Amino acid sequence: MATTQLVKPKELFGHPVGLYVLFFTEMWERFSYYGMRAILVLYLVAEATADNAGLGWSNGDALSLYGTYTMLVYVASIPGGIIADKLIGQRKSVLLGGILLVFGHSVLAVEEMWAFYTGLGLIIGGVGMLKPNISTMVGGLYKQGDIRRDKGFTIFYIGINVGAFLSSLIVGYVGEVYGWHYGFGLAGIGMALGLIQYVLGQKHLKHVGNFLGTSENEEEKAASKRPLSKIEKDRVVVLFISFLLVIVFWGAFEQAGGLMNIYASEKTNRMLMGWEVPASWFQSLNAMFIIIFGTVVAAYWAKRKLNGKLSTSLFKMILGLIIMGAGFFFMTGASMQYDDGGSSAMYWLVLAYLFHTIGELCLSPVALSYITKLSPVKYGSIMMGVYFAMTGFGNKLAGLLGESASELGEYTIFTGIAVFCVLFGLLVMVFRNKLEKLTHGAEDNERIINTQTE
Repeated sequence: MATTQLVKPKELFGHPVGLYVLFFTEMWERFSYYGMRAILVLYLVAEATADNAGLGWSNGDALSLYGTYTMLVYVASIPGGIIADKLIGQRKSVLLGGILLVFGHSVLAVEEMWAFYTGLGLIIGGVGMLKPNISTMVGGLYKQGDIRRDKGFTIFYIGINVGAFLSSLIVGYVGEVYGWHYGFGLAGIGMALGLIQYVLGQKHLKHVGNFLGTSENEEEKAASKRPLSKIEKDRVVVLFISFLLVIVFWGAFEQAGGLMNIYASEKTNRMLMGWEVPASWFQSLNAMFIIIFGTVVAAYWAKRKLNGKLSTSLFKMILGLIIMGAGFFFMTGASMQYDDGGSSAMYWLVLAYLFHTIGELCLSPVALSYITKLSPVKYGSIMMGVYFAMTGFGNKLAGLLGESASELGEYTIFTGIAVFCVLFGLLVMVFRNKLEKLTHGAEDNERIINTQTE
């Protein structure tokens, strides 16, 4: 779904300037979220009597809260999408979400349990308002059939991971060395910078993200009232089936903030030239690899598309799941090494995160773009909200799998995840052609559409 544009936006480096406004807004939002995420589980399991005191929870309890919290963060995208589509539009919803996030992260800096739960609640509401709507706005910057849309989402996705990379290093270090609540507070400062930047960049976003009920465009008004057509219904069916890939993907991938985070802290030899690498720093590997390989992967798929080779969104998503799942075989190797010698090398984690990243680049930004291509206009934010809710269910699944490691062991969990993801991806690949017929050519005849010359 792409909102019909009433004005021709300015461009920078071949993309609308508004893309970079959203890029930096999301960069700072993810700085705050992933910075908090990098230290949340570590804070929960840290001894209450330690110099840098935590809550002293067990690993199982900490992973349970982590899974529930990350699930709710993304499930809240459904009401966030409904509010945008039915009441105030995407642009205002992003603004409201940013305000809630600033308050949420700031409250977490207070060393009281009421502040801890209040802060988490505000963050859940803030991400729910911001996340689905800012992603939908990115799609609205491009006309239907513009091949630049997928690459635009990848650029946007790199912004996400610049924030995640910096936060894991900076917030993670401050939290582990100077105090957990200083880390939480620093995450709030980052979100405040993102909110300021978003407000200042509104002139580049006036044509996108507005409430359809008050649109001056008659086609948009009509689309917001009429029932869905047969083609639109078929496309929604494809989206819901593709969301199964999303749940499985994130159920595996989100071991990063939970089980793999604890594994790095407790069972990995982190000594490097006489210095111990902070466990939270491994959270930055995924973001660093995305920054390095993001445009490379996007350019590869765009070249395949222009050369007429298989490069549909569904194919990329299935392949992404298989590649990411295969990355867990490296964690199988790490578990075997730990069982033999009492610790495992850091390179296992590095290799696992590399495969996870390549898989993510094939699935996640592509899925965001796919939703804006197939979603009916009047349900654009709602469908994006459902996507993020599926991400949330995947996060909860990740927490449950992480908890079970205390009984089944890391070797069983990591190997089981790898095998299931690869087999599930191959199963969906069998039905890919039939599913793609239901898109009714949504991705056919894509080309570069220059908004400054048309």
